[in-house]
Amino acid sequence: MKPKIYILLLTLLTGCTLAQVNVEMVSERTALENQVLGTYNSLDAQMLLAASVRGVDESGEISEPPKHSREYKNAITAMQTLDFHADDLDAFKQLGWVGENNKGYIEPFGIKKDQVPDDLKGFADRFTAAEFEHVVSRVNSARKVLMDRVIYMNENLKESDMTQVQQIFARIHAENAEAGVKIQTEDGSWKTKKESR
Repeated sequence: MKPKIYILLLTLLTGCTLAQVNVEMVSERTALENQVLGTYNSLDAQMLLAASVRGVDESGEISEPPKHSREYKNAITAMQTLDFHADDLDAFKQLGWVGENNKGYIEPFGIKKDQVPDDLKGFADRFTAAEFEHVVSRVNSARKVLMDRVIYMNENLKESDMTQVQQIFARIHAENAEAGVKIQTEDGSWKTKKESR
């Protein structure tokens, strides 16, 4: 009973980047979108459970961690990477250095340090072009791992469904983007989001 209480408390007290996915949208979703979102949210719950595993059992002995596949570990690492870089990514978006493309990835537009708002000057001055490219690359790699994991975990999806999964991820990221973020439309053109969520 106690582990369930700890997990519930951890879930309530812990924030996670992927938990920001707003599943209760006004628009209707397709069955495939619902499957992808369900699997994606399941990964989020698994990350919380992985973070809450105790290293010592009730008798005080060191317990063996549960065995997981490499793919599972890669998905957990990908989610941690997204969580770690969430603040940087939000700032990149506010600065117009990146946008959400129509394949579910971050599209870099390069660092432009002129016309940086005062509240982001310190942040913008800290980043070199190499660091910026590294963060974008890590975020995109993590997103790819999660897309692959969603396909692997869902019995109704195959590798050939990757394009559809990418489009769903792109819609999720576009819907959750703040006002002012660059969004690539389905036809490939770019627009700036007018309203937040």
